[in-house]
Amino acid sequence: MKRYIILLYLAVSAGIKAQIQDNPSVLTLNKIWNISESQNKQLKLAELAKEESDISILEAKDKQLPELSVVGDFRLNSKFLLYENGLFSSPQSVPIKGYGYGLGYNLDFNLYSGGKDKRNIEIKKEEKIRKQYEFELQEDNVKYMIAASYYDLYKFQEFESFISSEISSEKKQLSTIENLNKNGIVLKSDVLRISVKLSQLELSDSDVKKKIDLTKQRLNILMGRSGTEPLDISSEDILETKDLQGSNYEDYLTAALANSPDIKIVSANQTLSELNIKQVKSSLLPKISLYSRYNYTYPQISFYPYSNDLWGFGQIGLKVTYSVDNLYKSKHTIAHAYNLNKQEIEKRRIKQDDLSIKVRDAFLEREQARESVETAELTIRQSTESVRVIRNSYLNQQSLLTDLLDAENILLQAKFNLISAEANLRLSHIKLLIITGTL
Repeated sequence: MKRYIILLYLAVSAGIKAQIQDNPSVLTLNKIWNISESQNKQLKLAELAKEESDISILEAKDKQLPELSVVGDFRLNSKFLLYENGLFSSPQSVPIKGYGYGLGYNLDFNLYSGGKDKRNIEIKKEEKIRKQYEFELQEDNVKYMIAASYYDLYKFQEFESFISSEISSEKKQLSTIENLNKNGIVLKSDVLRISVKLSQLELSDSDVKKKIDLTKQRLNILMGRSGTEPLDISSEDILETKDLQGSNYEDYLTAALANSPDIKIVSANQTLSELNIKQVKSSLLPKISLYSRYNYTYPQISFYPYSNDLWGFGQIGLKVTYSVDNLYKSKHTIAHAYNLNKQEIEKRRIKQDDLSIKVRDAFLEREQARESVETAELTIRQSTESVRVIRNSYLNQQSLLTDLLDAENILLQAKFNLISAEANLRLSHIKLLIITGTL
């Protein structure tokens, strides 16, 4: 019979949990995370930054295309004076039209410029990778803010439940003490003390309800919804104890150094600084380009003999350009690029040290939260027994009401502490996973 009852209880519990999970109006932490991925305003902004990096790559590729321009002009010509015997001799006036025009094209195709264009594409691709890491970091930050608000809401709802239960219990206790007072067994002051405690509990209940409303608004906004939209969370959405059993500190640190978005960002910055050194050095190399141009001009006054007829002339060939001034001008620019690279290397080392501290802090925070849960559970067991003993003692007029009220307050506070400790344990575990980049 006992075994049948246990099986029935497990079946009912599983059914209730399944209903909660299937109910679309009840949101688990994972559901809220999923909604925020597409609706959170901060993530939308970060997504736009990622799209901008894609456009930057296309812009860099566009620079590899030939430069083609169409040229046209219209002009008024002055007199064409030809000084055959020197500047101070009488000039000969060459008859030309008083106006002129031209139409043509210029084509320039870069064949080699020290690899600048290809390297610029590499730089834009690396910047895109960094944007992706920045997006992941922003996504982790949003997830943590959601988790913190989610567990705050869970705590406040549990607090409200405890307080409501305590109010109901105290009302029954007040009725009992009022009857005892009427029979002359207890003093009127005991009735007043219970009434005062009820008033304090009702005030606390009102305060907790306000915190619940505020936290729901915060969660709705983080999900990209209206702050006043109804929100119900699942009290079953709590990590199992086995899920909170993690590796040791060294394993978490190894994972963080490999997966943390913070480390990936500084690594990408270091790679960009190395590419920048190569880009700056490329200014010391020659530039080779293929060019072509053709123009129709009227009148023909570029070559002798001159003519008032329309003429066309074009060229095609290879052009080599070498900036001699870069041999001395780029010296300090290259030194600057090397200095920036050294700074990025040091920043990465600093970030690694900072990350080791963060991992250690989060790891110890989780261990402390686990100890707090164990302490709170022990306190509840002891306080529950203490309340039972003192209540019986009070009803037998062997102890004071103040002793009973103190014991009840200690028990209520212990329940609060247990819920807070459980929420902090789960939140600290999520924080540790976020820092290590393994969430």
